[in-house]
Amino acid sequence: MNGVLVLDKPAGMSSAAAVDHAKKQLRAKRAGHGGTLDPIATGVLAICLDEATKIAQYLLADDKAYRAELVLGRITDTLDRTGIVIEERDASGVTAAQVEAALAGRRGEYDQVPPMFSAIKQDGVRLYKQARRGVEVERVPRRIRIDRLELVAFEGTRITIDVACSKGTYIRSLVDDLGRDLGCGAYLAELRRTRSGLFSIDQAQQLGALDPTRLFPIEAVLRLPAVTTPAALVPFVRSGLQLELAQLQGVPEAPQFQMVDEAKKVVAIAHAAAGKIIYDRVFVS
Repeated sequence: MNGVLVLDKPAGMSSAAAVDHAKKQLRAKRAGHGGTLDPIATGVLAICLDEATKIAQYLLADDKAYRAELVLGRITDTLDRTGIVIEERDASGVTAAQVEAALAGRRGEYDQVPPMFSAIKQDGVRLYKQARRGVEVERVPRRIRIDRLELVAFEGTRITIDVACSKGTYIRSLVDDLGRDLGCGAYLAELRRTRSGLFSIDQAQQLGALDPTRLFPIEAVLRLPAVTTPAALVPFVRSGLQLELAQLQGVPEAPQFQMVDEAKKVVAIAHAAAGKIIYDRVFVS
């Protein structure tokens, strides 16, 4: 069961629960995801199964894309529809042109303050635990990048937008920022992830009907230069025995590369140092 499952995560389920369901359905021994989604969110969740769990960290770094619906005129403590409304303002005068201007102002790079209701640890404690106790702490802003931010629909105080962004971007916080820019406040009502790195929503499977033949093989997911490893050397790699750089041909001048066998199946993720091949991840099958 080595490979990556692209799941269309249903609403109301945590990413961890979705991973557990997929693991049981497909009878995998190990499973992990490549980028969490809040329970209210739906859409693309990449789940790494068995040997593919070794590449989850590479998927975490991928850019993402979302379709989000926001409601103007209200601010909640969680910044989304699951929270308690803490402030209401009149948003009846907001125009589509004003929304377009606010969107334009949030494109590019800027420092985003993570929401209190998030899993980020600060001083060893998850922020959401502090928030549930009614404690608000100062958060360290994080540099994010918004590549695309477009207005899809404008219906009274309900707005739909498309977002393409860097990893670590909180759409709830982006919506809150837009509400502040418009002067009326806003909260996130619906969120659907439409892309995560290589994976798009049209490739996603439904949780109740998972097809193991549609898993993405590890070597197809890794966007690293490939170096063919002679068959005689593959057992050495899999047993962790170090190779000399001269034993491989075509090693690129790159921070990392994938070693593949003659059938193009991944054997290891490695890098070169001091004339030797250093294994960062080794795949047993």
